[in-house]
Formats: sequence, structure tokens, C-alpha cells
Amino acid sequence: MFDRIEKVQKSDYQEIARLWEASVRATHHFLKEEDIAYFKPLILNVYLDAVELRCLKNESKEIIGFLGVAEQNLEMLFIHPDARGKGVGKELLHYSIKNLDVRKVDVNEDNEQAIGFYEKFGFETYKRSELDASGKPYPILHMKLK
Repeated sequence: MFDRIEKVQKSDYQEIARLWEASVRATHHFLKEEDIAYFKPLILNVYLDAVELRCLKNESKEIIGFLGVAEQNLEMLFIHPDARGKGVGKELLHYSIKNLDVRKVDVNEDNEQAIGFYEKFGFETYKRSELDASGKPYPILHMKLK
């Protein structure tokens, strides 16, 4: 099942950053344009190097989804808008739980689709933070695997 999932190489970072932005624009409607501009260089220059990265590619070898894990926490899971609803997120999440020992995830409270997605796979909210990790006013739900 996980034969299409592979480690992300540094040479993939630009493609990953483009996918991240496309995914955020499709799903994080609560973010302001200046927030996307704030996070984009951080994704590329800081966050990607701070996590264990895996990606899923299509038949054309284009990245259609990726995840990042640190200390049993799923720090990022983003799917290209064209690949949403096709099992990519499910495959990546199962992989992260089975192979990278993911037990927790933090989700923007305003991202109801993501919350429902993680709940469907057995995650439950155990704590709420008023601000995100950058101190921005986007409440975060801290979820853990039951």
C-alpha cells in the first residue's frame, strides 16, 4: 500500500513549497494573504528541515501529497488540491502512524475538514491553544490518537 511513499529530497523543496501554498489556499480560507506570505519562506527555509519528510507521487512523478513528522507529532500533511478526495491523505496518515509512530497532531480550529478527517482516524482533542505556534490568533486543537 505504501510503495509510492518516499523520502523527500532537498531537491524537492521548491515543489513541496508550491504544493503547500496550493493546498493552503484551497483549505485554509481563514488565513490572510499576509499570513501565507509570512509562512511560505519559513516552510521552505526552516520547517522542512525540522521534520522527517515523506511524499507521495503520481504516475508522472509529481508530488501530490506530503507529510512531516517530529517526535511522534504530525507537523504537516498537505495534499495538492487536484488530488483531494482520492485517498492520498488517508494513505499518508496511515503510513505516518504505522512507520513514523505518529500519535499526535495539531490542527487549526477553523479547519473543520481537517478536524473531521483526523477524528475519523481515531484522533481526539485533548487541549486547545488560543494562539498558533507563531503567536498568531489562530486557535489550535491538540489531538492525540486514542
